[in-house]
Amino acid sequence: MSLFKFTLAAAAAAIALSLPARAQDLPDLGGKAVTVVTENAYPPLQFIDPKTGEQIGWEYDAMNEIAKRLNFTVTYQNTSWDAMIQAVSDGQYQIGMTGISIKEDRKEKVDFSDPYLRSEMFMLVRADETRFTDAKSFAAFEDGLVGAQPGTTPFYVAVYDVLDGNEQNPRIKLMETFGATVQALRTGDVDMVLTDGVAGQGYVEASDGGLKLVGGPLGADDFGFIFPKGSDLVAPVNAAIAAMKADGTMDALNKKWFLDYKLGG
Repeated sequence: MSLFKFTLAAAAAAIALSLPARAQDLPDLGGKAVTVVTENAYPPLQFIDPKTGEQIGWEYDAMNEIAKRLNFTVTYQNTSWDAMIQAVSDGQYQIGMTGISIKEDRKEKVDFSDPYLRSEMFMLVRADETRFTDAKSFAAFEDGLVGAQPGTTPFYVAVYDVLDGNEQNPRIKLMETFGATVQALRTGDVDMVLTDGVAGQGYVEASDGGLKLVGGPLGADDFGFIFPKGSDLVAPVNAAIAAMKADGTMDALNKKWFLDYKLGG
């Protein structure tokens, strides 16, 4: 089984977890205005189409469908990853989406929706990389550098699953965006980036043969939308997620973005 199919299979397994919900059972939010914030740096979940400049991706399609089913009006805003959770916690935005892993410590600041995808980390490297092939050999390659955003799942997987558990390890080069880590990889400033398998596949397909995924999956996390604590949107959004899993909409989105769509093509 390929890395890409393995990750998609894991996502499909997560989709099967929810009980069916019929469209007529969903609440009507009466055109309520809802502001959703994202980073636009995580293809194919959300990113800027290089051809049109349009904001597109799996999460946009899913959120637009949720808004349609629940009858709310959605407006999208952008912010950096490091500001997002706090901004949603402070009530600046009603929902946050950017492939956010459901973590117990994050639940202290925000509420999460039910999971909508499962994430597994893989190693993204340059296509001509031969010095290491998996996490163990990368850890042994003492000159190897990994690029990561602080506070993200790739950062913590790099620290605790690949390296030595030291969050100050100088082999981890911190950068502001995931896109910046991939650019640093391509230019040779770092040697490896950890990414969810589906996002990594998007970068591989867009790289004109310049990048590849190596090694096996390194842990798994569930993705959820985030809300201010106590938000009355959590239950309706969960109901819509359940309905979309039950009626095949989530399967269709997975096929569109993880199988059919070729980033930049």
